[in-house]
This record gives sequence, structure tokens and C-alpha cells, in this order.
Amino acid sequence: MCIFINLIILIRYIDHKDIDKIKWDNCIDHSVNGIIYAYSWYLDIVCKEWGALVEDNYEGVMPLPINRKYGVNYIYHPFFAQQLGVFSIHPLTQENIQNFLSTIPPKFKFIELNLNTSNLFSISGVQVKNNLTHELGLNPPYEKLYKSFSDNIKRNIKKAEKEGVHVSLNISGKEVINLFKKNKGKEVSNLSGKDYIRLEHLINTCLKKGKAQVWGVKTTKNELCAGVIFIQSHGKVIYFVSASNDKGKSSGAMAFLVNSFIKENATKDLVLDFEGSNDLNLARFYKSFGSKERVYLFIKRNNLPKIIRFIKK
Repeated sequence: MCIFINLIILIRYIDHKDIDKIKWDNCIDHSVNGIIYAYSWYLDIVCKEWGALVEDNYEGVMPLPINRKYGVNYIYHPFFAQQLGVFSIHPLTQENIQNFLSTIPPKFKFIELNLNTSNLFSISGVQVKNNLTHELGLNPPYEKLYKSFSDNIKRNIKKAEKEGVHVSLNISGKEVINLFKKNKGKEVSNLSGKDYIRLEHLINTCLKKGKAQVWGVKTTKNELCAGVIFIQSHGKVIYFVSASNDKGKSSGAMAFLVNSFIKENATKDLVLDFEGSNDLNLARFYKSFGSKERVYLFIKRNNLPKIIRFIKK
């Protein structure tokens, strides 16, 4: 265990085996910016290995997903956890964020990591890129939310109703994952078989902990044509895995599903986080429901030896 002192804040790096998971999850429970991705059990599933920066007695934490290649330790951003970074039970300031980032041990020669929407800062020596997610507050009545929908989304909802599709909550996460693999998954080359197994394990764990919902849309023949897996914590519901086939696309099933979810949860103290996207087409779809852009930062630092940089290129 290494100890670093930044100003008056004690921040220390802790290896995975030394992390107090109870104190860690208690910090995430009470964080002003807590999110489901940061729980220890979630990180244990999505990360090959992870260490952490911990402030004082777990008043603030920062998970560091780690790996090794060519004998070099590096920090990478794992699949299935859009936002990580610093989480704290106290309001965060730029100084807090800078203290954590400057405390990352120098043994990590390469860093690529997404932070969260509360981790906005400016610091030298780190490359920064703005990423976008889209969020929709569900507090207003449904009628008011519906007025913010685009005309195209409203047309697709009506098209789906004419097609006779219906929402089904009696489906499994595996069914939605398989629907994704058979359709959009054909275009996603960076997900391996092991990644899909990890994703299914993650969804099943979230369901057992009461932190996931699986919504589907079925045709008049009772065939699944669209589905979404939502995961949730801290008053935020995340549009985590979505999938549709050709029938789902032609019938407007996804617009129908999201509309049904919004109608069911309107007036609740919830935020629907569409979990993206920088992709213009996806962003347009999310904005069509009246969602607003939120920025989260991607950071990169490359202190690799020149020979390793050459090999990496």
C-alpha cells in the first residue's frame, strides 16, 4: 500500500485485496454523485482487476481498472461501465478532482478512463475529451413530457400502436442480449464471447439485487422484436442494453417501449439516462424524447517508454 499526501487531504492507493468493500459501497451509497457502475460488486464483474484511490476513511474513492501488457501497468476503461472517476460523500470541487488525479501512482504509465458528469476540471499533463450522455428528468406529468417529444417519435409511437405490438415484462436479460447479438451485435467487433458472458452475469446480478428491469416489445404473434435492459441506482435509471430486429425497427417498437417506460414512471423523482451518445444518429434519437446533453470527460495520459509507444502504434 502506498500513501500520498495532497494538501490537507490524505489520499492513498490501495490494492484490490486491501479494499474494505463494506466501507467502499457505503461511500457509493452516500455519494453526492453515486452511480451503479461504482459499486464494488459491479467493478468485480466488469474489471479484470482494479485498485483504488481512497480519501481519508472512505469519504471519497476513485476506482482504477488496471491491466498489464509488455510488463507495463496501465489503467483502462472497462466495457459496461460508462462513467467512473471520483465519487465522494462531500460536494466535489475542481481541487478535489485534481488531487485524486495527481495521486494516481506513477507506476501506471498509460491511462485511458472515463470520469463522471460531476468530475469536471482542468489540469496539465492530461489529454481531455468531452463525451456526451443524454438525460431526461421524469418528475413532470406524462402529458408535459410527451409534449417535448419530436414529431417523428410521436409518429413512430402511433405506428407501433397500429401494428398492435405490446409491452412485455416477462422476458429475461438473456433474451435481450441474444436479440442484440443477432442484430446490432454483428456490427460490434470489439465484443468477444467472454464479454457477452460477463454481460449476462452482470445483468443477472443486477436483477438479483433489485437494480435492473427488463422491458420487451412483442408482435401480435408474441415474438420479441425489441427490448431494453434498464439498470438503476441513486435515482437514475440507465438505458443500458437495447436491441431490436427488422420488425422492431419497421414498427417503431423502440419508440413505443421508451414511451411506455416514461409513461409508467412519470411524476417520479427519477432521471432516465440514455447512456450516450457521441454518435449523431443515436443522439438524435435520445433528444427526440426531450432529453438534455450532459458532459462527462475522457482522460488520457501516455508516459509509456518510446519503444512501447512504437509497438502500441
